[in-house]
Amino acid sequence: MNSSTGGPTEGDTFDAGATSLLRQPKAVWATAGASVVAFMGIGLVDPILPSIAKGLDATAGQVSLLFTSYFLITALAMLVTGFVSSRIGGRRTLLLGLALVVVFAGLSGTSGSVGELVGFRAGWGLGNALFVSTALAVIVGAAAGGSAAAILLYESALGLGMACGPLLGALLGDASWRYPFFGTAFLMAIGFLCITAFLKEQPKPARKTGLLDPVKALGHGGLASVAGSAFFYNYTFFTVLAFTPFVLDMSPYKSGAVFFAWGVLLAVFSVLVAPRMQARFGSLKVLGGSLVLLAADVLVLGYGSHTTAVVCTILSGAFIGVNNTVYTELALGVSDAPRPVASAGYNFVRWFAAAAAPFFAPRIEEWTDIHIPFVVAAVTAALGALVVLVRRDALTHEAEELEERHAAEDGVTVFAN
Repeated sequence: MNSSTGGPTEGDTFDAGATSLLRQPKAVWATAGASVVAFMGIGLVDPILPSIAKGLDATAGQVSLLFTSYFLITALAMLVTGFVSSRIGGRRTLLLGLALVVVFAGLSGTSGSVGELVGFRAGWGLGNALFVSTALAVIVGAAAGGSAAAILLYESALGLGMACGPLLGALLGDASWRYPFFGTAFLMAIGFLCITAFLKEQPKPARKTGLLDPVKALGHGGLASVAGSAFFYNYTFFTVLAFTPFVLDMSPYKSGAVFFAWGVLLAVFSVLVAPRMQARFGSLKVLGGSLVLLAADVLVLGYGSHTTAVVCTILSGAFIGVNNTVYTELALGVSDAPRPVASAGYNFVRWFAAAAAPFFAPRIEEWTDIHIPFVVAAVTAALGALVVLVRRDALTHEAEELEERHAAEDGVTVFAN
């Protein structure tokens, strides 16, 4: 990782990482491919939320619990992922997570009530947490080119999954809201077979990860600052993702097209634009500026016309893509804890906001009006930028001091840390 957490560096180290991005072992490609499908599951329900509400005779607030249950379990499961993977190994943890997703995604498609669907999405969230957190560690440890290539590859998988999820949801959901769940189960089953065939078991660490190690890692000031800022940012992110479909009120095809364009921008800006902006301006300047622009964007989204709301929804993908890349780099580089532990602690905090936004946004609308949820989202994005500004010196100095240690980690699998 470069030291652009505080300012620009000589050369573009992410360009060096990008040159080796395509030259990866089969195990890395298998893991990245399954990660695409895992991230597809996040945005899959976006274009079919109104259809689910109609099909199950549910309100927008009830349907929003699909996100809340999913991310609440995901957040809590972050305390378990390191505990499990350090005992049964990374490969088995990935396979366990994939198996759970296959089972619960399939069951989601059979739901007879919104309560059943919310419960099955919670089980899906557990499987996704086990898979996604371990997949990042596997990719960082096994990717050729070190952490720069690994982060680009992971963010590529995230962006592609976020873009394709709404598209798949629209294409299959136009026939029935149940089909996207069955389709995801099928694709994750393919991922299960690929991981089984191409990924060898990772060495287990000499010291097993405790359940509270991710929480203890948050005692590090730098990591706590990154997680705190990401908490506010993720509230904004998932207000856009979970609440906007009800505001747009479009057919599955049209909604899927909007969020596909949103996902394309997310992918392009996370993989191609963010690294170059970091190299030129420094990560913290880029992150702070992107958060402020995101705040302005969602504010206009909430008060603009329908066409303006569509444009602002798509445009938010650019800011979200930049933020995702910078936050991932900071979370992996700023702490003195092993990367899987630091990542688990960071995700433990930020996914709570992902669970909170879908729950509170429709209720805030009920208490006030349709504009105020976006005002709240704009405020949380601004608070994320404020945390970065206030903690700027600590984030910069601590990241630079740990750069050499993390560079040494890139040469070995993180599970043997």
